[in-house]
Amino acid sequence: MYSNFKEQAIEYVKQAAHEDNAGNYPKAFPLYMNALEYFKTHLKYEKNPKIREAITQKFTEYLYRAEEIRAVLDEGGTGPAATGGDAAVAARPKTKPKDGEGGGGDEENSELRAGLNSAIVREKPNVKWNDVAGLDSAKQALQEVIRAVLDEGGTGPAATSGDAAVAARPKTKPKDGEGGGGDEENSKLRAGLNSAIVREKPNVKWNDVAGLESAKQALQEAVILPVKFPQFFTGKRRPWRAFLLYGPPGTGKSYLAKAVATEADSTFFSVSSSDLVSKWMGESEKLVSNLFQMARESAPSIIFIDEIDSLSGQRGEGNESEASRRIKTEILVQMQGVGHNDDKVLVLAATNTPYSLDQAIRRRFDKRIYIPLPDVKARQHMFKVHLGDTPNNLTESDFEALARKTEGFSGSDIAVCVKDVLFEPVRKTQDAMFFVNTHDDLWVPCGSKQRGAVQTTMQELAAKGLAAKISPPPIMRADFDKVLARQRPTVSKSDLEVHERFTKEFGEEG
Repeated sequence: MYSNFKEQAIEYVKQAAHEDNAGNYPKAFPLYMNALEYFKTHLKYEKNPKIREAITQKFTEYLYRAEEIRAVLDEGGTGPAATGGDAAVAARPKTKPKDGEGGGGDEENSELRAGLNSAIVREKPNVKWNDVAGLDSAKQALQEVIRAVLDEGGTGPAATSGDAAVAARPKTKPKDGEGGGGDEENSKLRAGLNSAIVREKPNVKWNDVAGLESAKQALQEAVILPVKFPQFFTGKRRPWRAFLLYGPPGTGKSYLAKAVATEADSTFFSVSSSDLVSKWMGESEKLVSNLFQMARESAPSIIFIDEIDSLSGQRGEGNESEASRRIKTEILVQMQGVGHNDDKVLVLAATNTPYSLDQAIRRRFDKRIYIPLPDVKARQHMFKVHLGDTPNNLTESDFEALARKTEGFSGSDIAVCVKDVLFEPVRKTQDAMFFVNTHDDLWVPCGSKQRGAVQTTMQELAAKGLAAKISPPPIMRADFDKVLARQRPTVSKSDLEVHERFTKEFGEEG
């Protein structure tokens, strides 16, 4: 049904353009307005973002033209005489437009201006001309421009020192709905982002993360020290503001983020592309903006963006959409933090494909840390952690042998291996034909020649009401050997070479 609205709008536009070109403004104006109404109705139902974007662009053009015609009609004109050619766009009125006459006083323009209020730099970034090394010609040119603007407008003292100034800002607090985050739309967006706040700590300690000592130290400097020892960060010493964790899949990037969430006494936001990408035009960048604003309001806080490459791929690629460019631009603006005090907001991001990141996004990360495959000691520790307190008869030498045997395995590979091993005793119990009754009154699988062995099965014992008394045997080294004989690492050598090359060019070892 909604397609009829678009067709009707197009028909009205054709008629309006015909009258407009003929110079018949009194007839053209209502036709434009009718077209705008039908376009507005159609946009309520249109779900395709590309079509919505195209219609919105045309809507803006027709609205602008209608306002020009209305200004001419309000001054008593009826339009220029038709000369047979394409009627020129009427000159804009020289007088200041009244409220509601296209000058920003009407409801629509008020909404647009409310959205732009967030662009006003209300807090000086505290960066002086002398803080910018070199670039003397550029600084001189900018100082001359600022001085000329201030002298001509009379809105402030003449810029005689070069530090003179960011343009004057409003002294009053913004009203709700005018960039202050208090309007209904922002409330809905924030409600959706509330699910990204990690309210229950994951219970992953620093010691649970095997290896990665450099990465843990850097994160502690950025997360723990500024909160517990704020006196350390004075003068030019500032905590790190953005970390990029990169490396092959399954090496512990997200696990490290969980440790940060547990150890840090901060509000932790954990988001992915699905939390920030919306099908509605313009909503994705609003979600990004609100996320950072919520983090500032909850400071000290941490924003963890998993798989950031899905949001910040390189610009200029053929398959890049307008919506994707808008999101990247908003992320760049928010991470730059112009006009905001972001000293207590840490951005932590993870990616498996660092080369796919836009170079401007990459530059925003102060620390780019490579999370490699675990070494021998780390793998040995991982086997112990994942095995936990499950009954087993493995010795320290067994764990060392398993670590050497799993060269090239990621942390995720080892976790999968141990999970498979944990099921081996269950499989033995299911297949067992002999059980022995222990002194604890438990039935444990055994060999046929073991003293006290009873020929029976798990199902038969369960049928006798002894299901709760059946206990699987402890895990043995042979169980690991059996599983490792059929398991392969998931990270290829070519993947490792890519990350090692990126580390040499842009990163550092974790």
